[in-house]
Amino acid sequence: MVPGAHVRQANAPLSAGPVQLLSVQGCWAMEGEGPGPGLKNRVTPKGEATAMNTQQMEQMGQFKITVWEEENFQGKRCEFMLECQNIMERGFNKIRSIKVENGPWVGYEYPEFQGQQFILEKGDYPRYEAWSGNSSYRTEHMLSFRPIKCANHSDSKVTLYECEDFQGRKFEMCDDYPSLQAMGWCSKEVPSIKVNSGAWVAYQFPGYRGYQYILERDRHQGEYRNYNEYSTQAHTNQVQSIRRIQH
Repeated sequence: MVPGAHVRQANAPLSAGPVQLLSVQGCWAMEGEGPGPGLKNRVTPKGEATAMNTQQMEQMGQFKITVWEEENFQGKRCEFMLECQNIMERGFNKIRSIKVENGPWVGYEYPEFQGQQFILEKGDYPRYEAWSGNSSYRTEHMLSFRPIKCANHSDSKVTLYECEDFQGRKFEMCDDYPSLQAMGWCSKEVPSIKVNSGAWVAYQFPGYRGYQYILERDRHQGEYRNYNEYSTQAHTNQVQSIRRIQH
């Protein structure tokens, strides 16, 4: 524990003053001044407790997401600035509504970043339909999430390949395409993808519908050699639309 840090009881009111530290499920949560019952929890990664300077706080503030246990932003809530591997460890049964204040995030159907993926860009998501979108596979489950740190909408490039392991014809793109076939890709399938810069979300069907696959330059070194690397739930190499992730 940081010398001088104060740990308050679960239901004790916060007094005005500096940020306070307390241990939460093996992580450190920071609590400071706030508007009473709506006070936000900021969760930091596992590790030793250390005093955080203004620059570190600003870096953390680049990503902020608030989740609620009930629809329409009701019930238990918690604010995060870093990844959450299992929301159930925070005492939630599931996530039913979300507000993304800063940065893009990706949500997952199961703990430990497993299962179907859901892109979460800045905005309000009052019900699960808002993040599952036009997917043919809808689920109310979202049990883990993390920030997408390499997204850069103005500097994004991706290369699609005709065969696995970056073989065959290739096509480079720097823009959004609601229909790959309409722009000249002759197949409904994309067997391998290389992200040259930024972060992208690929969709199973035209019009940004169906399964979502989050493709990032800083994961897999930007190399997705076959469809199994698109997602833990990817069952096909069918990709018919793709767009840059907004930051």
